[in-house]
Order: sequence, then C-alpha cells, then structure tokens
Amino acid sequence: MASEWTKFRTVRSTVWTLATTLVLGVGLGAIATATTAARWQQMSVLERITFDPTRTSLTGILFAQLAVGILGVLVVTAEYGTGTIRATFAAVPRRQLVLAGKVAVFGSVVLVVGEAVSFAAFGVGQLLLAPTAPTAALGDPGVTRAVVGGGLYLLVLGLLALGIAAMVRHTAGAIGAFVAVLLVLPIIVAALPSSIGNALGRYLPANIGVVLLSVAPQQHSFTPWVGLLVLAGYALAALSVGLVLVIRRDA
Repeated sequence: MASEWTKFRTVRSTVWTLATTLVLGVGLGAIATATTAARWQQMSVLERITFDPTRTSLTGILFAQLAVGILGVLVVTAEYGTGTIRATFAAVPRRQLVLAGKVAVFGSVVLVVGEAVSFAAFGVGQLLLAPTAPTAALGDPGVTRAVVGGGLYLLVLGLLALGIAAMVRHTAGAIGAFVAVLLVLPIIVAALPSSIGNALGRYLPANIGVVLLSVAPQQHSFTPWVGLLVLAGYALAALSVGLVLVIRRDA
C-alpha cells in the first residue's frame, strides 16, 4: 500500500488527470447550467416541465469519466510500459497483493475526488440557475442520491478501466477499449431496432450513468442503485479476469 501510494502521488499523470477531472466535472457543468439559465425564458413548456436541475449541473461528470478512466489505465500500464513492473513483482511476489494495492489506493483517491467534484458541480450549478431557473436542494427527493451517485459512478468506472488495463497491459489499447465501451457501444446499440436497442441499452455504462445523475425516472433503464450494481459487476469481472492474467503471464 505504501509503495503504491508513493508511485501514485509522485507521477505527473495523477496530478493532471485529477485536475482534468475537476475542470471537466465542475466547469462543463457550470457551462451547461449557465446556458440553461440564460435561455430559460425562451424554452418551450415541454422543456421546462422535463427540466432536471440536478442532472444539468452534473453534466460534466459524463465528460470527467474519461479522465478518471485514463488514470485507472495508467495506474497499471505505466509500469508495464517502463518495465518497472518487474521490480514491483520482485519485491512483492504475490501479484494479487500488487493489484489489490493499486485498487485500494486508486479507489480511495477517486472516491474522495469524485464525490468532491460531484458536490461542487451541483453547488455551482444551482447558484448559476438560481436567478432565472428552478433549482434543486440536497433535501429534495432523489437529489442527494444523484449527487452521491455521481462520485460513485466515477469510482466504479475507474475500477473498470483499471481492470481492462490489467488485462491488456498496453496504454493505448486499454484506453481504446475503455472508450469503446463508453462511446462506441451506445452508437452500435442505437443503430439496432428499438425493441432490441431498448433491451440492451439499459446495460450500457453510459446509460447507467445518466440514470444515476438524474432525479426523474428514465425509460427503458434500471433503477439507479440496480444500475450501479450492474456497473460494479462489470468492474469486478474485469478486475477478476485481469488478476488471473496478471498471475499467469510473464511480466
């Protein structure tokens, strides 16, 4: 744990990706809410009725997920790329402990940062909406769940990326696979007939994220916590396969 923490906090990629997570999560959410506030008077009746101030303020989370995923990949692949993974395994022959240490350190930091970004994005967003548009408060039904869910969503996605990296062991390949899961699969599913697309769409990580960040129920989707459990299942499966491959393959 001490070794993994030292490696995690002393590389530039950690600082830059966490800073990017903050900028995207809070900054893009602020832009979305400011834009909505500016055009509130011109919005249609339907747009006003279906407006979700919580989801709007958390829009940036759906972009910050890319930065978190890249960091999760680099936690594993950076050592394989430089060859220092051999020294790590020589110091700790039980490779499952190495991967567990990476998961614990990475997960702890991302959980704290993710929740901080989610609550900050919500607070800034509501301040920007307040002068002209409806706002939400943490005491309103479903709001705290959505804000907390934003941080948990980033955590689980980051662990999924880490698991993919353990399987692939190559930075570009792992990032490509992670982006494909987030961005390419929804395009493929959208091209399918609606009866099939709606059934498959609820299992997509991106759709699960939208549901988690929303207060209002979404059609053709799991409930927020069930969706998070499904996403956690993906992460657990990726980490389990990654662990088996880490143990069996040469460094």
